[in-house]
This record gives sequence, structure tokens and C-alpha cells, in this order.
Amino acid sequence: MEKLILEETEDTPEIILDPEEGKFKISKISVPENALDFYRPVLDWIKQYAEEPNIQTVFDFDLEYVNTASSKQIIQIILLLQKVSEKGDVKVNWYYESIDEDMRALGARYKKLVTVPFDLVEIE
Repeated sequence: MEKLILEETEDTPEIILDPEEGKFKISKISVPENALDFYRPVLDWIKQYAEEPNIQTVFDFDLEYVNTASSKQIIQIILLLQKVSEKGDVKVNWYYESIDEDMRALGARYKKLVTVPFDLVEIE
């Protein structure tokens, strides 16, 4: 399966979906003008990946800020990771800065949606 890499812009996050390297990461800021259009290829990629995932998938979310529309798409990604877990081990790491209570709370809400291991990781 081909990797999907989207470079960070002022409004969109960096996204790395690389099954060969075992690197799955969304980072920085997510406030795209149209979150549905921006995240569509990501969701499609994960749906395809779910058919034949790696034995282990560790997905890192290292977001500084997300708007409401992005948050809804991230929920979809997390729910797809639950599907991936039907064929392989999945672990989600949700990174947040120690002073950012909003991002910690968002991660905690997402954690409740799935049964896959989901760690809230505080960074200084």
C-alpha cells in the first residue's frame, strides 16, 4: 500500500500514513476551510488500510489545535482505527501540552469512543 503524506500548511496538519515505516501521525494545527474535503483522502486511505493492516499500528495525534469541523473528522479516523483493530493491534497516542486542558479533554472524550488502547500523553 502506498504511503500518504500531506505537508503542513498554515491551516492544515502534517499527516504521515506510512505502513512500511510503521509511522501514522497527524500533527500541528487543523483548521482547514473545508474539513470534509481535506480529510476525505485520509479517511479513504485508512479504510483501505483496514482491509490488510500491519500486525501493529501505533497512531500518534500531536495536534496543537483543531476546529470543530476537524474534530468531527478526527472522530471518524478514531472510529476507523477501531475497525483496524479487528485485524491487528492498534494503539493511539494523544499528545497534549501540560498547559492545554482543552486538548487533554478532547483526547479524553475520544478515548471513550473506542476500546483500543488509547494513551493521553502529557508533554512539557
